[in-house]
Amino acid sequence: MMNQKPSFMLVDGMALLFRAFYATAVTGQFMINSKGVPTNGIHGFIKHMFTAVATFKPTHLAVCWDMGSKTFRTELFPEYKGNRGEAPVELIPQFDLVKEVVESFDIPNIGLAGFEADDCIGTIANQVKDAAHVSILTGDQDILQLLDEQISVVLLKKGYGNYLVHTPETFFEEKGISPRQMIDLKALMGDPSDNYPGVKGIGEKTALKLLKEFQHVDGIVANLEQLSKSHRTKIEQDLEMLHLSRKLAEIKCDVPVSCIIEDAGLKIEREKALTKLMELEIRGLQRLLPIDEVIIS
Repeated sequence: MMNQKPSFMLVDGMALLFRAFYATAVTGQFMINSKGVPTNGIHGFIKHMFTAVATFKPTHLAVCWDMGSKTFRTELFPEYKGNRGEAPVELIPQFDLVKEVVESFDIPNIGLAGFEADDCIGTIANQVKDAAHVSILTGDQDILQLLDEQISVVLLKKGYGNYLVHTPETFFEEKGISPRQMIDLKALMGDPSDNYPGVKGIGEKTALKLLKEFQHVDGIVANLEQLSKSHRTKIEQDLEMLHLSRKLAEIKCDVPVSCIIEDAGLKIEREKALTKLMELEIRGLQRLLPIDEVIIS
């Protein structure tokens, strides 16, 4: 079809790498190669990424990464993600190596110190959504706040090749609120996995009820006198944390990163890709690489 929009898949690199690592680490299958380097996370990452490529057939692809644990969010709230331990020693060397593998596929790696992968994903998605159909591959539900008519989210489910695809319509069916209201939802109820509290004593059910009635945090705060005494007291006591939690929950979409669509076209060079996989002794994945129809110049 002429003038068909490209299909651009943004991959949450950390979500795939961690999922792949822990799926095999639990049984001690670290796939240590002859150089003593574990490759289980990289192996699973590649499998997750190209299984999704085979399923959704994007024409363009880029991978976004966290670049260290210090971000503008830890500056705002030092306890942010403070409940997470050190990365396992078997995972540490795979952080850099997986980026080398992605580079060998001629797929852009995107990340910026001080920001999370989510922020880079949100920024790039909004930059390219008018020129391409955007899908985001992740296991992280926080990214659902980015949903709009031009951006869908593909959530990884257990195993390989199992997905839950979200659009603004499916999100509304599930939660009864818009994707952007998810930021206010997290502001109210907090996020234990990211280690910020929101408003103590307010859970999802109450938060959803308040958002359906007052739309957003500012609307709730402006109408405190209409709330039950219990809810009003809880919010008044945690007002500062409510506003801080909202800042922590919101994905920034104006990070100084960019990705030219043309640079993200799927154009894997067979020899370059296979040489890298052989170097790391990663076997059995060649059939997954989308290289059959590529003409090597």
